[in-house]
Amino acid sequence: MPKYIIERDIPGAGQLTQAELQSISQNSCGVLRDMGPRIQWLQSYVTGDKVYCIYIADNEQAIREHAEQGGFPANRIEQITTIIDPTTGD
Repeated sequence: MPKYIIERDIPGAGQLTQAELQSISQNSCGVLRDMGPRIQWLQSYVTGDKVYCIYIADNEQAIREHAEQGGFPANRIEQITTIIDPTTGD
């Protein structure tokens, strides 16, 4: 399945408490359970006013459906075509 990076504009994201992040994660996981195996959340990175999420999904529409059902934005969705790391240069 394709891998995607999702940019979510969430003002004050970097100031969310651990309890707030836990609640958001629980909400997301509940939606994912209902959607079945066609979408999987791998991890997210929280910055000042944005959250960047990595997902595996059948298609971009599944990402949008997850965001809509969960009540959080998916301002930009990009399919990841290649992953590189320091070993790429070896």
